[in-house]
Formats: sequence, C-alpha cells, structure tokens
Amino acid sequence: MIRYTVHYTGQVQGVGFRYTTQNIAEGLPVSGYVQNLSDGRVRLVVEGEKEQVDRLLDGITQYLGRYIHQQAVDQSPANGEFGQPGAGGGICDVRKSSWLRDLWVVRK
Repeated sequence: MIRYTVHYTGQVQGVGFRYTTQNIAEGLPVSGYVQNLSDGRVRLVVEGEKEQVDRLLDGITQYLGRYIHQQAVDQSPANGEFGQPGAGGGICDVRKSSWLRDLWVVRK
C-alpha cells in the first residue's frame, strides 16, 4: 500500500475538481480526501495499491488537466488513516476542513 499527497496548482478551484475526483475514485479501491486550500491549491491525499492510486491520478489528469498547471506528488507508505480501501471504492463521508471548505473523503 502507498500514500500520495498531491498538491495541484492552477485554476483548480471553482471548476468541479473535488466533485470530479469523487466520481473518478468511485469504483477504485482507494481511500483519502481532496480539499481546497486557502492559497488556491487543491490537496489530494490518497492511499491504496500503487496501480490503483496511479489510475486515480491519471483520471484526474485526463479530465482536469486543462486546469492543472503543476502537480507536486509526495509518496510515502500508507498509514491506514482512512481505513482499508475496499473493492468498490467510492465516497463514504463528507467533512469540513479547518478552512470551512468541503472535504470529500474517498473510501469504501
């Protein structure tokens, strides 16, 4: 299992980034969240098998690449913070961040 923390810069807020990420993640055995940051970036933290996490990032690039100017990826071992990713993937929870912006939590 692997964990990616990805920061996206560009015109990534106000374009459906979190909603699209939610839709791409459905059906993938990944878990994590995507969050708007106060500085205009979007943060994605996701855990799962490397192949599945890479599929999520590829899907994000495919659907939202025109809005992304830079993607900074930090890779680390998964720590299980979001539980064990299930076979069905999908969204199970919506939370508020400390910035009072929605967090979409992607996990089974």
